[in-house]
Amino acid sequence: MYRELNGQGAMSLGFPGERSRSFCSFDRRSFLKCALASGAALGMGEVAEPAAAAAAWTGQQSPDDARFVAEARFYEKLENRKIKCKLCPRECKVGDRERGYCGVRENRGGTYYTLVHSRVCAAHVDPIEKKPLFHYLPGTVAFSLATAGCNVNCKFCQNWDISQSRPEQIPADYAPPQRVVELAKQYDCPTIAYTYSEPVVFSEFLMDTADAGHAAGIRSIVVSNGYIQEEPLKAAYGKMDAVKIDLKAFTESYYQKVVNGELKPVLDSLVRLKKMGKWTEIVYLTVPTLNDGEAEIRGLAQWVKANLGADVPLHFTQFHPEYLLKNLPITPVETLERAKAIADAEGLHYVYIGNVPGHPAQNTYCPQCKRLLVERVGFTASKMLIRNSCCPFCRHPIPGVWHA
Repeated sequence: MYRELNGQGAMSLGFPGERSRSFCSFDRRSFLKCALASGAALGMGEVAEPAAAAAAWTGQQSPDDARFVAEARFYEKLENRKIKCKLCPRECKVGDRERGYCGVRENRGGTYYTLVHSRVCAAHVDPIEKKPLFHYLPGTVAFSLATAGCNVNCKFCQNWDISQSRPEQIPADYAPPQRVVELAKQYDCPTIAYTYSEPVVFSEFLMDTADAGHAAGIRSIVVSNGYIQEEPLKAAYGKMDAVKIDLKAFTESYYQKVVNGELKPVLDSLVRLKKMGKWTEIVYLTVPTLNDGEAEIRGLAQWVKANLGADVPLHFTQFHPEYLLKNLPITPVETLERAKAIADAEGLHYVYIGNVPGHPAQNTYCPQCKRLLVERVGFTASKMLIRNSCCPFCRHPIPGVWHA
């Protein structure tokens, strides 16, 4: 399903969910060389190539390229030039000249460095609804970017070609924070979105870019797995204006077997974001037979209401076979509708169904009078009736950020 033609000869294939694949009218080598330098920066797709091929394409792939290297902000120095990473719950202990699990942070003589500061491997202008954020500036677009790397390994990852690659293995361009802000302004994007791979692992770049954006009146949003420790969450996501968290499942066993991570730190992150007052939405990719049981969905809905409140938007999103989970079918629409019905019955006010174009559960309705407030067609908000953050029919408050 084609989403948009960006006017620069690149078309984005955005389905399903947060994916940015490019098809260019000229060869990819030329496009990758000129995209950010020329200001196009659209459709610079998620291309995973062997290191030799990547280096041949851009000439910018050395892990020693000083433009991309900056000291990490969240780590502890140990004896014998070792370090302990304090960014995510893994707390990798890394020896000299070694890297942590994410592959984008390296110990050099007892000092820990990020290798992906300003090292943008994917960029695109996306509708905010594609994140998805349904209660945050509907109808606007976000300048969306990523670097290589991730701190988990989801078997269903649709962007595995960048998330599971080391930075020197894939083409990238130098895009320092001020350049990203310039591009966001050039393409009339009120927000910069950190997405596609896992922004936790490029927190330093995210923080610096958010600061530059705020100085220019550009907001920042993050699409994240929430697998991050408390201090960096407060420091990095404290600079965000909105957050979307991918809650992969509601059981530890799923996180261990399918995600290679843990559930509890993600739940802790959601609670902390709530206490920080950050606008947060949750996506639950509903995978047939693995995390779609009625008891699990009910437990999830009850937890969200008790810990985050009834007004936090919850998106049940359709799974499509990808990466290491190609043996399972697409999620039946009936499964998603059942999950929504359970969450509705548990008292959640804004429960959506995602990746099912045209489904009425992509729209926003007033929880009091049940009238249609925001109508969505694909990734477009075609009708927006909310006024002064209230339903125009019954004046019930509708939480979110509806206008810039």
